[in-house]
Amino acid sequence: SYSFCTLLAAQDKKKAPDMAALEDFRDEVVSVVTNDGRHIIGTLKGFDQTINIILEQAHEREYSIEDPVEQIPLELIVIRGDNIATIGLLDAAIDSTQNLAAIRAEPLPAIKI
Repeated sequence: SYSFCTLLAAQDKKKAPDMAALEDFRDEVVSVVTNDGRHIIGTLKGFDQTINIILEQAHEREYSIEDPVEQIPLELIVIRGDNIATIGLLDAAIDSTQNLAAIRAEPLPAIKI
């Protein structure tokens, strides 16, 4: 199961982002979908008031109709807050049961705001 925190700062500049909800994600494994269609998983180590985030032990999952899901190691990455669509806690138990080699999917499209 996933617990998602939609970052309003990325979608509506007039609303304040939910910093308290993001604080609960610190030192947890999170799944991040960016506005440009990337899916990045890693441990949330920090963030600032503009929701720029730091992920440790991160990797990106690239999706394809023809090929299995590819996991690209990123290690440490900073993601700008204005490029984040959603952040959710990743259930490691469920995620570990997924056979990524068998998954075929359309690549995530960019979000048009």
